[in-house]
Amino acid sequence: MSSRGVWGRVRERLQRFPELLAGCGEQASVYGKCVASKTTGHGDLKKDACAKEFEMLMDCFTKSLEGHI
Repeated sequence: MSSRGVWGRVRERLQRFPELLAGCGEQASVYGKCVASKTTGHGDLKKDACAKEFEMLMDCFTKSLEGHI
């Protein structure tokens, strides 16, 4: 199999990413607000500071992706 085929499939998946993520606007907003609130001041974000919000966003994205595979 040529690498062109692989990169073509990767490019196609990346082009669909915004469309798939668009259905998760509420979860993305909640996650973004969490990150913004945790980085006020000196801007350090600790690991797992917004893990719950990220998990909600990933669940939504995964459900969106399941319908497009």
